[in-house]
Amino acid sequence: MKFRDMPKAELHLHLEGAAPPAFISGLAREKHMDIGGIFTETGDYDFRDFDHFLKVYEAACATLQTPEDFRRLTLAVLEQSAEHGVIYSETFLSPDFCGGSDLAAWRDYLAAIEDAAIQAERDFGITLRGIVTCIRHFGPEKAKNAALCAAETRSNFLTGFGMAGGELAGRPGDFAYSFDMAREAGLRLTCHAGEWGGADMVRDTIRDLGVERIGHGINAIKDDDLIRELVDREIVLEVCPGSNVILRASEGWASHPIAKFRDAGVKVTISTDDPPFFKTNMSYEYQKLSQIFGWADNDFHEMNRTAMNAAFCDDETRVRVIKRMEEGQ
Repeated sequence: MKFRDMPKAELHLHLEGAAPPAFISGLAREKHMDIGGIFTETGDYDFRDFDHFLKVYEAACATLQTPEDFRRLTLAVLEQSAEHGVIYSETFLSPDFCGGSDLAAWRDYLAAIEDAAIQAERDFGITLRGIVTCIRHFGPEKAKNAALCAAETRSNFLTGFGMAGGELAGRPGDFAYSFDMAREAGLRLTCHAGEWGGADMVRDTIRDLGVERIGHGINAIKDDDLIRELVDREIVLEVCPGSNVILRASEGWASHPIAKFRDAGVKVTISTDDPPFFKTNMSYEYQKLSQIFGWADNDFHEMNRTAMNAAFCDDETRVRVIKRMEEGQ
């Protein structure tokens, strides 16, 4: 089987970060905005390091100004994902970029995104669920606004809450109020940790925020006790190898710890994070992991089952997607 055709689940995808650069530059032209500085001469996103990446990311988001912009974005992103065999996806949504975390405005943006998701499932065969993320480097107070937006709009579509952004801004406990609010609303919890912070950041995130999944988590590999905790508590890692390599959070594909995690019994999944920024897609991630670690179809089937068992969706959706995966093997 070609990896492109393999039915896949992806748990770690930023909606704005998945915007094709041509889509963003087209929006900028429509709105007469000058954001040319964020692109290379060939039209790709242009950034030097993680801090610069965040600035380019936020500049690209500046073009996304209306619910209709996000409806179009969602369709464009899901069509690309479906082209690489993704049949179930969870995407991070940031109220900060959707109406400035104003609840009334957020409802309009969310409705547009969900409308596009319904259309994409019909047209492309891909199921989408949303996870609200607060932006860590925007601070704990703004995080509370994002959590309120999430809590007030929890649904079969909006199922989770998490945190992204600059990982070294503050400590996990600073954001406990927001995560408690989301938990009490019935939302399931994930959080970026251990991409730039050390193993202690992963441990503190699990302890202080009560998450069941960790975004990235790669620096947990440096602490054997933490690895045992991840195994014992069945914490799932949303691993994004291509992103880690391009941003130099990992020295390279061969030294990436994803295989060591699997060998230790940690539950790992594969995602692309912000694919056009890192010139990747799910097919490419599978190809590279197969080349480097010798993984075969059965390895990827196992990780897709892990992803679906950890997915923030209802059981009916889970059973339906897993059945499609098994039929496509």
